[in-house]
Amino acid sequence: MKFKYRYFFLLFFFVCMISQAQEKNSGNDSVKVYKNIEKISKKSKFNKFIYKLLFKAKRVETTSQKNTRKKFLIKKTFDRNEGKIVREIKIETLDPFGYSVDNYKDEPNKGFEKFGNSLHLKTKNWTIRNLLLFRKNHPLDSIAVKESERLIRRQRYIRSVIIKPIEIPNSTDSVDVSVRVLDSWTLVPTGAISGSKGRFDLIERNFFGLGHEIENDFSRRFEDGKRAYTARYTINNIKDTYIKTTLTYDNDLNDNVTRSVKLERQFFSPLTRLAYGVYLENRFYVDSLPDNNAVFANQDFKLETQQYWIGHSFKIFRGRTEDYRSTNLVTTFGYKTVNYKEKPSLVYDPSQFIASEKLYLATIGFNTRKFSEDKYLFNFGTIEDVPYGKVYSITGGFQDKNNKRRTYFGGRFAFGDYIPIGYVGINIEMGSFFDNHISQETTLRVEANYFTNLLSIGSWRVRQFIMPTLVIGSHRAPIITDRVTVNEQKGITGFDNPLINGTRKFFTTFQTQTYVPGNWHGFHFSPFFTTSLGVLGNETDRTFNGKVYSIFSLGVLINNDYLVFNSFQISFSFYPSIPFQGSNVFKTNTFKNDDLSLPDFQIGEPTIVPYN
Repeated sequence: MKFKYRYFFLLFFFVCMISQAQEKNSGNDSVKVYKNIEKISKKSKFNKFIYKLLFKAKRVETTSQKNTRKKFLIKKTFDRNEGKIVREIKIETLDPFGYSVDNYKDEPNKGFEKFGNSLHLKTKNWTIRNLLLFRKNHPLDSIAVKESERLIRRQRYIRSVIIKPIEIPNSTDSVDVSVRVLDSWTLVPTGAISGSKGRFDLIERNFFGLGHEIENDFSRRFEDGKRAYTARYTINNIKDTYIKTTLTYDNDLNDNVTRSVKLERQFFSPLTRLAYGVYLENRFYVDSLPDNNAVFANQDFKLETQQYWIGHSFKIFRGRTEDYRSTNLVTTFGYKTVNYKEKPSLVYDPSQFIASEKLYLATIGFNTRKFSEDKYLFNFGTIEDVPYGKVYSITGGFQDKNNKRRTYFGGRFAFGDYIPIGYVGINIEMGSFFDNHISQETTLRVEANYFTNLLSIGSWRVRQFIMPTLVIGSHRAPIITDRVTVNEQKGITGFDNPLINGTRKFFTTFQTQTYVPGNWHGFHFSPFFTTSLGVLGNETDRTFNGKVYSIFSLGVLINNDYLVFNSFQISFSFYPSIPFQGSNVFKTNTFKNDDLSLPDFQIGEPTIVPYN
């Protein structure tokens, strides 16, 4: 590595370490270095510019008059009791059938409701208590309460939650807090069968009311009787640490085996100060690669992966408002090692792209993360938390691979917020390795999310989603595994052949999601129509190669008031053409509603820009 690169990264790590050291001498509210930035921002044009980069005027909420009235009353009660000592936290968990969090008079009165509740184990009170960010005998903090409500609602085994203060008669300095939680039915059996194979999945998202998740998937191929099995056990929150632990074992129909352990504490809230993670994986799989004559042959891969990272989030502003408390300076450090025990020969990988490596990265950046409550997005009528905010970050480090050290540098900008015609979010990332001033494996990735305001057609409700993605790679390795396709996790499902690839791609998804009024025995129906279009290109193409890959899907999302969200889905897809398969192809259940996602304004484990 050249001296200038060593100097740059020494300086980079030095700045990060100073930031870490300053936290030790800081007060409870902010990092000492930044404690006067609010006042300074009013005196300096530059600081005013930085302030405007991070903040904007608070958007106007558009909710129904009934919900607005309820939220106003709760907020008014919080304002009146802000700072009072929490004397007692009263937690009540409810069975999924017949109850309501906001109506104490609702009780199960039907036979199937009582029978379903008798089979259900309610969430333990201490499971909910461990999710709370406020504590007994501490001052009431309405922002921490609001975040606690969001974090509880995020759990897949919870249908809804309301947290509100309960005033104590004749007390001026104390208050009680009520936490009322409505469970979902969490035992979810699913499956599928075709002429070639069958699959059965069984998921329990709230094992014995502990918040643990157990997933078991069984598959069998009819032709040769081959079986596959996947088991996953997840502890979503160890005690009250928000450490999530996942154990996974997967053995597929081709005898590819993966064993992994993941332990991670993310920046789960803007109020979180410390985050870290550990990931260990042992994997064996077989994949097909071409030689110089484009003749494919199966190759054995056996590798072990270890990843470790740690990060700290520093509060910048001293103020107690949500804007100030949701804006942070974040530094993270990561180390990753991949050790190949078996890999392809030079005939199939002449550039040794597939090789053992060690990767050292650090990220520093500013982010603002807030959440807005909305409805009728991916679920039917339940409150969903939509993230909005900004991210400015840079990532740097180096990689040891094939007895060579390369530096890495990348940056990220992300923005999301509601605008008059809906919600828009954008995430832009660019990164590259450098070897002797020459860029290698450069990636530019641009992703956008847009959805309209909730529209009405008669008594039906409608939203339109648009999600484009652009990925451009340059100076990529000369091997098929270092290419983008339209069939990755964020692509167009169905184009499975590895020969459908390139060094750049652009695709977009248009989805019209409707919500039918009323319900049938608690089931709500949300028909949708989706179109996905994609193009590929190589470095020899000026832009793209002109071939358009497309899929048209029509389906219905079926939700139930009592069950885990997105429980059932039926879809039919039409492909005008699939290379190497044919034309006018019909398939079922190729598109999933959870293929749609919202942006994330978290700065977490430092990584290179994904090229897929």
